[in-house]
Amino acid sequence: MKLTNKSIMVTGAGGFIGSHLTEYLTKTGSDVKAFVRYNSRNDWGMLEYLPQESIDSMEIINGDLRNPDVINHAMKDVDVVFHLGSLIAIPYSYLNPREVVETNIMGTLNVLNAARENDVEKVVHTSTSEVYGSARYVPIDEDHPLQGQSPYSASKIGADKIAESYHRSFELPVATIRPFNTYGSRQSARAVIPTIITQALKGNKVYLGSLKPTRDYTYVLDILKAFIKTAESSKSTGEVINVGSNFEVSIGELAGKIFSLLNEEIEIVTDSNRVRPKESEVDRLWCDNTKARELLDWEPEISLDEGLKKVIEWIGDYQGLYKPGIYNR
Repeated sequence: MKLTNKSIMVTGAGGFIGSHLTEYLTKTGSDVKAFVRYNSRNDWGMLEYLPQESIDSMEIINGDLRNPDVINHAMKDVDVVFHLGSLIAIPYSYLNPREVVETNIMGTLNVLNAARENDVEKVVHTSTSEVYGSARYVPIDEDHPLQGQSPYSASKIGADKIAESYHRSFELPVATIRPFNTYGSRQSARAVIPTIITQALKGNKVYLGSLKPTRDYTYVLDILKAFIKTAESSKSTGEVINVGSNFEVSIGELAGKIFSLLNEEIEIVTDSNRVRPKESEVDRLWCDNTKARELLDWEPEISLDEGLKKVIEWIGDYQGLYKPGIYNR
């Protein structure tokens, strides 16, 4: 199935990955519905930074994933759904677990029910590598045990299993894409790469949590291609597919790499507020992307150094979006 001229809905369209995906889809000739969380300011999140021609060629729908009526109404006559909408901040999930669970689990249930009622051709459900918890073996493949080490990761495990159940129980054409750590332009300071860069651009100290955990980083445009291939492939239906770069780097090493690219000497200060509870910290994330390569013919093309340079340039142009003196949960 090709997405050209299809009617497509993107939940979480105002977010980091969602805004990139929505922008791409407007260029394919598709009829795009961008679902964003309602607020009284008519703030569309990162969609605000898209070219005007992209904004003009989409329908923006305001609502809340927890409201089944608005989801069902928005999904009328839709062919393909990319479900990215969720609350994703792990520290925030410690403070507000109920909101995270309601949004991520009940929101996903509402999306799946609406897709079933409206005979949607394909649903691409977005998971996260956080569902694996600390690696029991590396690289992590799709058979790795799931471990709920934060309310956020537990909520995503629940959402993933509901998506699986709707495929098995009702033959809903669902594919689950499981990105590891995505980075790129328009990403909030909730994520570690913008956190490091924004602080480093403002002063000679960067405040971080633990430096030892490792992560597997993939540039957003590479992740975007994986989303498209997952939607278009008939082989992806009913599958869970890891998407990552197949290498790990520690937070400390990552910071050093960024400082080198900035050509700055920066002191790292450990901030206890940014350290996860001991049993909640995920020590290693390293993606086995074999399935994505074999099933989707996908693999990342942009190196970490190349991607970091792009992010540094973007943040340099949009520093006003960030508040480096405040810990963004």
